[in-house]
Amino acid sequence: MTVYARFRYNGTESYGIVEEGRVHLIRGELFGAHQRTGESAALTEVKLLAPLKPTKVHAVALNYRSHLGDRPPLTVPGMFLKPTSCIIGPEEPIILPKDAGRVDYEGELVVVIGRTCRKVPVERAMDYVFGYTCGNDVSAREWQREDRQWWRAKGADTFGPIGPWIVTGLDPAKLHLVTRVNGQVVQETDTNLLIFSVPEIISFASQAMTLEPGDIIFTGTPGVTAQAHPGDVCEVEISGIGVLRNPVRAEE
Repeated sequence: MTVYARFRYNGTESYGIVEEGRVHLIRGELFGAHQRTGESAALTEVKLLAPLKPTKVHAVALNYRSHLGDRPPLTVPGMFLKPTSCIIGPEEPIILPKDAGRVDYEGELVVVIGRTCRKVPVERAMDYVFGYTCGNDVSAREWQREDRQWWRAKGADTFGPIGPWIVTGLDPAKLHLVTRVNGQVVQETDTNLLIFSVPEIISFASQAMTLEPGDIIFTGTPGVTAQAHPGDVCEVEISGIGVLRNPVRAEE
């Protein structure tokens, strides 16, 4: 298991490996050959950023039975795309648009693709995973109902927090997810309850669209989602990964 962070240190953005409270800078490609530079800094000395700049942001709707309500399960993964411009990192504020109406939190496991794949079978899908991070698929419910597509309901600026870093070597079916708002638990699940597993999602998406290193996939949210309010602090915690924390502000 390796923990990769993207961060700002001494005015420069870098990738590094996190160990025992320090981040060790690396040179080379995150998804290819890389090595440590020998330079490191304490985590308290750096500004953590979104752990990568995604090439594409995929997401899956209605992927936990606890989130379905009275709706029947889908027969294939309910895939959609979020724009890369919605991505923010830990501690960055979620901004509530003035005219959005109700906006909800959606804590999710996020898969990071590490190798190019196209039409991959389910049994080989995990070969293309680099690692995992926490995500929050922030969603404006009125826009979601009003629009034919979810381009602004799930793609508005700041509606895609991810972080705090990427962790490799995890089993995506053996993780525990908790979403907290102001310290109170509002969502909780085990990822083995996903309707469509991570390998099934990757295989399905790759049948139509080439997945590239740096693509990420939000895998779905459980239970009943909570409404966001200015002044809130939302935390998405996944076992083996860590805590993604974001404050909430109203648009000025």
